[in-house]
Order: sequence, then C-alpha cells, then structure tokens
Amino acid sequence: MSIKLSKRQQEILQIVKEDGPITGKQIAEKLSLTRATLRPDLAILTMAGSLDAKPRVGYFYNPQSETKKTTANLSKQLVKHYKAHPIVVQKSASVYDAIVQIFLEDVGTLYTVDEEGLLAGVISRKDLLRAAIGNNNLEELPVSVIMTRMPNIVTVQPDETLLEAAQKLIHNHIDSLPVVREVDKEQKKYEVIGRITKTTITRAYIEMLEI
Repeated sequence: MSIKLSKRQQEILQIVKEDGPITGKQIAEKLSLTRATLRPDLAILTMAGSLDAKPRVGYFYNPQSETKKTTANLSKQLVKHYKAHPIVVQKSASVYDAIVQIFLEDVGTLYTVDEEGLLAGVISRKDLLRAAIGNNNLEELPVSVIMTRMPNIVTVQPDETLLEAAQKLIHNHIDSLPVVREVDKEQKKYEVIGRITKTTITRAYIEMLEI
C-alpha cells in the first residue's frame, strides 16, 4: 500500500536522511516541537519502513536495518488485541451534547450510531469547532448534520494488523479508526466494537522497541 506522507512526516524523513542517526529529542528540537508531539509520526514512519531505529542510538534512514524485524513483529499484531473501547453518541444527539462528550472522554473523535446501534458517522473535534463557531443553537443542531457519513468513513476490521491500521491512518490523514464488525456486507452496515488511534499504535510500538 502506497503511503502518502504529511508535510511534517516529510520534514522528519529529510532531517533523518541528512543528520541520522539522530534521536527523537534532537528531531523535535529541529522542528521546534515536543518529543511527545512527534512520537506518533516517528512510530508510524518506523513501522512502515520509512525510518529505522535502534535503542540508545536513534533514527536513521537505512531500509536494511535490523529494525525491520521489529516492524515485521508489529505487522503480525492484530487490531483486536489492542483496540480501545469506542466512544459513541446517537446520531440524533445535539452538537452541544457531542462537545460535552468529547471533552469528558478526552478523545479526538466520536462515532455516531443509528437506532440499531450501527455505525452512522464520525465526528472530529474540528467538525464540532466548525459547527460551534457563530452558531448559537448547538442544543438544537443534531450531529447528523455535521458528521462524516458512509462511504466516506475509513474503518478497520479486528483481524487486520496494526501495521495495516497505521497505513490507513497515514494515507487518509486521520487520527482514529473505528474497529467494526460487518453486519450486512451488501448494505455496508457495521457494528462499532472498538477504536484504534495513533496513540494506540505508538504505545504498541514502544512496547517492542524503546528508543
């Protein structure tokens, strides 16, 4: 699967090509960002094979690195073993209720479900911010008006690998994937059974390779 890199990911690759081996802290300093901010990008780039890394050495651009072994191990890890509990709201809920929910749960994305409890849409913090600006009727505006609907929702199956999930996150420039179980293939109906985020994948990677 071809991965489309973000501008920041391209900048990271260029820095590593020119100055590697280089630590995550040094990369963060060059970009004037915190290391915590860069961790998801660094982990995903390494998992995808764009970067390599060694403990106590740092990141470097070398496709033949032994870190490929770690990437291979991660590519065998299944989504179902790492998925977190999904945060959902009814599609009839108001934008105000969704704003309260997303901050109480401290997440970046909400999944909306219909009367049958099946996936109906996805709402991001940006969606809620856009809806809130200049709108004084948030308690009357349903989230169904602002949510992203099928077939524009990128999902992941529980038996897909974390590497496949990471590729979907990068390729589609999103921060979260609903983990779904197929209910009706023809009508594309899915039950939401979890979520996978960049943070999820970063934690999984760090468990295998402390950098």
